This record gives sequence, structure tokens and C-alpha cells, in this order.
Amino acid sequence: MRGIAIVGAGQAGLQLGLGLLAAGHQVTLVAERRPEEVRGGRVTSTQLMFGPALGIEREAGLALWDDTAPVMPGFELSHWEPDGRPDAPVRRFTAPFDDEVRSVDQRVKLAAWLELFEERGGRAEYRSVGPSEVAGLAAAHDLTVLATGRGELSALFAHDTSWPVHDRPQRTLACFYVHGVAHDAADPAAGYVRTTGVPPAGDVIIMRALTVGGPCDIVLFEGRWGGAYDCWGDRPDAAAGWRRALGLLRTHAPWEYERFRRAEPTDPGAALYGAITPTVRRPVAHVDGDRPVLGMADALAVHDPITGQGANNAARAAARYLDAVLSRGELPFDEQWMRETFAAYWDNARHTHAFTEFMLREPQPEQVRRAIETAFDHPEVAHRFANGYADPSTYREWLMDPDGADAYLGRFTK
Repeated sequence: MRGIAIVGAGQAGLQLGLGLLAAGHQVTLVAERRPEEVRGGRVTSTQLMFGPALGIEREAGLALWDDTAPVMPGFELSHWEPDGRPDAPVRRFTAPFDDEVRSVDQRVKLAAWLELFEERGGRAEYRSVGPSEVAGLAAAHDLTVLATGRGELSALFAHDTSWPVHDRPQRTLACFYVHGVAHDAADPAAGYVRTTGVPPAGDVIIMRALTVGGPCDIVLFEGRWGGAYDCWGDRPDAAAGWRRALGLLRTHAPWEYERFRRAEPTDPGAALYGAITPTVRRPVAHVDGDRPVLGMADALAVHDPITGQGANNAARAAARYLDAVLSRGELPFDEQWMRETFAAYWDNARHTHAFTEFMLREPQPEQVRRAIETAFDHPEVAHRFANGYADPSTYREWLMDPDGADAYLGRFTK
């Protein structure tokens, strides 16, 4: 039995902590908020879980919402360039997902997992932790894992300069949880993951979810700086923000406005505003002289949500780290082991980060534009594009490689 401390009670930290408890380890989890504070607080994300990550949760016995969280059966992409012409055509494709796709509000998931952690004998400490407190945790435990990028903790880890180092976010973000949208056979696409690109405003991404009051829809605005969606600096409350969002949909995605015009925020905490600076950091930090601590999830790699990968990466990281801890036996969790543990996870996750960086490029990479144009007319391409989100490493063979894209897309454009 080993003593392990985890700082951060998000998807990665809680999943790892619960897995370690199940294996008989003593686990101390440091969280900023108690379950009731999480459940009653403001939304924190636009999580979207694809089939492989859902499988990880099920294997761990943590998929508690299979009977209640809506399943999104397909993907829809719309592209509109009105250029002052409201009658300009909207181009669109749809494709079925090969596996389940679901979203559970992290207020629901993390509050339940926190309660489960305590019920199963884990030690939860509800407090903030700064760099100076990490040393005390590391001295008292066989292994300390930092699973949060909040505050000053991420600064303990050096930037990985082999990746782009951004000095600002790539997009401005706003999301809303709403209810009141009809979901029936008359409009099957209303249950899909949907994205609408309108240059130069940005993108709107829509998904179904389970929130504290039941099923809902999430609307995420990914705004280009200086565009119409870059309008949230005053951080309005949920009701006022949603009224503004409806005005944007009426102008830039009128077909979505028709779906949402009677919708309302699910609760007073149903709006979130912000921006994310993509970052990759090295996995080991040193405290109290030369004592190593291991980073995980948002402490090391932060992505813009445009590709919906954050929660999936967190689930994969927790599963990989758990396997590494259990395989270690009684050997020390030294710095070499820490680097090898992260490297085993990053071998796949790096493709996710590269894909997200790729999709945020301005101007849009030529092969992405060509792939989407081809998908409008060819269902095979639409299907391959949509299902790559479940495992972005599959994009490296074609979408992210100009030669591979030419070879594949050329079959449809001769």
C-alpha cells in the first residue's frame, strides 16, 4: 500500500484517485470545493466524451449516467459565408458516429465522484494549494500528482519549447447551458454535435448534455478576435448573456436560432466566459530542494475546446497513470519513472494537441478546407472526418499531412 496525494479534483484527478482507492492505496485528494459547492456552482466546461473515453469510464465503474445522459448519434458541419447576402447558400454535411458520444456537466460528474471518493475511504482535503504547500504534500507521500492547471501550480512545470509557445489565447469563448429545445423525429439533427463556421465571426459548437436539472443543450461560441463573437468582455449574467447569444444566432446561424429561440438558461450558473492559451509543459517539477512531483492533465497540456478533447485526454491520462502506479509495486516513484509515465501517455495525446493547434490555424490549412469541401459531396469523407475526433491520431495519415490528404481526397475529386 502506497500513500499518494493528488492535487486537483477534475476528471483526471478524481478518476485516478478512485482507481487508486480501488487498488488498496491510501489516497489524499486536495480539492478547492466540496461536492455541494461544485453541484451548485457555475458551469466549468463544455466537456464532450467520445467512445474510447467513455469505455475507460465504464471499465473503471464510473459511468454513472448511461441511463440518463443523452447520446449524440451524429455530427453536422455547416459553413456559411453570407458576405452581406442573407440568401447565400449554406453548405452542410452530416455523418453518423461509430460509437457513443455523450456529455455530462462536470458539476454533476465531479460532485458525484467526490462523494464516491469519500464514501470509499479516500481522504479529501478542501482547500487551496499553492507551490509552498506542495512541498509538504510531497514530503508526506510516496507520490504527489498535480492534476490542476489553476493558479500558480502550473508554473512549477517548465514550458516544453518543442511545441508552439503562445503568448495569448487563440479564441475568445462563451458557453451557455439551456433547455427548451425540441428533440423529436421532426428534427433529428437537433440531437447531433453541430458546428457552424461563419468567417470572420468564428464557430458555434452545439451539443446535448446532462446537467443538474436534467437533459439540456450546450452552445459554445468560439470567437475570432475582433469578430462578432468577440463580445463577452462585460461577462453578463446567464440570462443577459443568452439574450445576446440569441441575437448572434439570429444573424450568423439563423437555422440554429429557430431551434433555440424559445430556450432559456438552465440555471443562474449556466454561463461561462473566458479564453484559453494553449500550452504544453514538461512533466516533472521539483519542490523542497530536489523532490520531484508529477504533473497530469491540465497542469501540463491545455487545449482550446474547439476539438472537444479536454475530458477525453484527462480520462486517458488517469488510466495510463493508474496502470503505471499499479505496475510499479514497491519501487520508488522516482523522476525517471515519472518521465516514462508521462511519455507513455503523451505518445498518443500529442496527436490530440497537434490536431487542436492545427484546427486553430489562421488562415485555415488548405487540406482542411479541401477536406470539408469534399465532405459536402462525399459521405465517406464526411464519415472519416467526423469519427476522427474519437482518436485524433488517425488524422495524421491524411488530414494533417498534405501528401496524405492529396492521395486520399484525390480519389473523390478526379
